[in-house]
Amino acid sequence: MAVSRWRRAVSALVAGVVAVAVGLAGPPAPAAAAGPSFTNPVVNPPNSGDPTLVHHNGFYYYVATTWSSDVVMRRSATIAGLRSAAEQVVVRTGGNTMWAPHLELIGSRWYLYYSVEGFGAARRTHVAESVGTDPLGPYTVRGILNLMPNNGWAIDAAPIRINNALYLTFSAFSPVDNLQSLFIAPMTNPYTAGAFGSRISAPTLAWERQDGAVNEGSFALQRNGRTFLTYSASHCNGPNYKLGMLEFRGGDPLSAGSWSKFANPIFQRNDAAGVFGPGHHSFFSSPDGTETWIAYHANSSASQGCGTTRSTRVQKISWNADGTPNLGVPVSTSTVLAAPSGESTPASREIRNRHSGLCLGTEVRQWTCGSAADQDWYLTDAGGGYSTITNRQRGLCLDNKDWGTAAGAPVQQWTCNGLAVQQWRVTALSGGWSVLVNRHSGLCLDNYNFGTAPGAEVRQWTCNNNNAQQWSIA
Repeated sequence: MAVSRWRRAVSALVAGVVAVAVGLAGPPAPAAAAGPSFTNPVVNPPNSGDPTLVHHNGFYYYVATTWSSDVVMRRSATIAGLRSAAEQVVVRTGGNTMWAPHLELIGSRWYLYYSVEGFGAARRTHVAESVGTDPLGPYTVRGILNLMPNNGWAIDAAPIRINNALYLTFSAFSPVDNLQSLFIAPMTNPYTAGAFGSRISAPTLAWERQDGAVNEGSFALQRNGRTFLTYSASHCNGPNYKLGMLEFRGGDPLSAGSWSKFANPIFQRNDAAGVFGPGHHSFFSSPDGTETWIAYHANSSASQGCGTTRSTRVQKISWNADGTPNLGVPVSTSTVLAAPSGESTPASREIRNRHSGLCLGTEVRQWTCGSAADQDWYLTDAGGGYSTITNRQRGLCLDNKDWGTAAGAPVQQWTCNGLAVQQWRVTALSGGWSVLVNRHSGLCLDNYNFGTAPGAEVRQWTCNNNNAQQWSIA
């Protein structure tokens, strides 16, 4: 009888079903290291325009325009990991297109504000509320916010709290002059407007009117008792899309007279760095709270505009001596940036087979265990009980080759893409061993044909709980 046939016959006799994952067994994970450096963009097209990025309880959460009816979210422990993080659908809007989702924690619930165009109807702002405290949801859709008269067009909503009262800023066309302007509305709760919005800024300055007169994409930035409202100006179809800023000066937030506009843009194109049309942004804090960062979209060519070419970039900002934010200039995609302060990533791990005693390494084969980087792997939470497994040396992900689903399906290293073929459930067994199950195939990572020599092949096989499918992750 051939070895493989004998091996599979024996395997079929093994009783038991692999238990649901409860975490990694064995010794504690090595100490976390500082977060990895990175280059922009941190999220590539197409789902990467109009980004909101927040940090919460050890993870970054990211949403952006999807060009579909769905709101999708990425989660990563590091900025560098966002690029390959899985996209998870968190809200199905029911419209035909969704734009510019904004994620915000208000009280003990997360809220998603997003613009939806509903099959010929005006583009309006909708809101969804998390059922619990997890930014990934689930979410309950609360409906449309009534922000303008006659069910009018209203987009790019973002909440802001002033003097302990909740307001919502957004962009709409003024009934007075039809200019796309910034408005603010009082809120009776996070999903109900107390009145129609009042205009607080119109695109009247020359730099706000390039390729089209626009004020949109507002975002609050508050520090040392001062409230700034940054926003996108000019039209996104051209390379001169940029950021401007208002400051609240006291009084009634619903009155335009309570806000002053800065005379010049605070963030704009950097031709020398190859960055065009930087705009529609959000701000987030570093994990230790000592730094403020901006997430924004931009193009790499002056000829690109509002479409799917825009990618998400991030960089640290600073503060001027007068207390105003200093966003600096957009950096090039070749600029290596240090991770935000306080960010950490789990140390790389060795994945050793119980039967062979060999370690997972180059070409996704088993080799004599050593200290080489090609035998080190990063496990990153991909949500839903699954992880991505990334090779330290190559930066590639453990991948179910060609989307195989039959026993014997091969594995490989491949460019990280967040898809189910690169997600693995790590299920703890006794004695410090675990099995790794591919999300797409439902098959276990397997020491094929019970190999024991260096170079022994690794494949996927029907889960059977034998030693050839048990791995030490340490």
